[in-house]
Amino acid sequence: MGVTLTKGQQVSLEKSGGGDLNVVRMGLGWQAAPRRGFLAKLTAREIDLDASAVLFAGKEAVDVVFFQHLISNDGSVHHTGDNVVGGAGQGGDDESILVDLPRLPAHVDQIVFTVNSFTGQTFAEVQNAFCRLIDETTGQELARYTLSGGGAYTAQIMAKVHRIGGTWNMSAIGEPANGRTFQDLIPAISTHL
Repeated sequence: MGVTLTKGQQVSLEKSGGGDLNVVRMGLGWQAAPRRGFLAKLTAREIDLDASAVLFAGKEAVDVVFFQHLISNDGSVHHTGDNVVGGAGQGGDDESILVDLPRLPAHVDQIVFTVNSFTGQTFAEVQNAFCRLIDETTGQELARYTLSGGGAYTAQIMAKVHRIGGTWNMSAIGEPANGRTFQDLIPAISTHL
């Protein structure tokens, strides 16, 4: 069982039995919040959130993986594809980004994971949003961060995986932001590097 993180908390991703993590998957999930009232079903819209992974060398963004650029330039990070409707109550990962840690270039020391509403819907219309990190080799969930509360913002800087010495760590950020794409979030991300 993985560690449930709270906003601002950090956890080492070093394997408890020794050995190195190789491929990790950042899974993101969400559901459309139920709408109330007589016209709720007629006015309900699907929620299209987009997961992105921004790769940093120090404080400089050097690459990004998102729905229009599914594989990093060096091939170490891979987005599995765009989900335009969310979980609809299924509880699984709606979008996943795979990171091959040994293949990451040595200068990449941080990967920040974001979620944004390309269609401009706010998180007040979203429920059960989470990100979780899984050891892709074993399928074991290493850490999970659950977004609590909604809000009138259109994006969330969810978490980052970062290298400290030779050890990878995950930090839950949980910072609300506004923007339709990862580019809109770069100023907000920079405060967490």
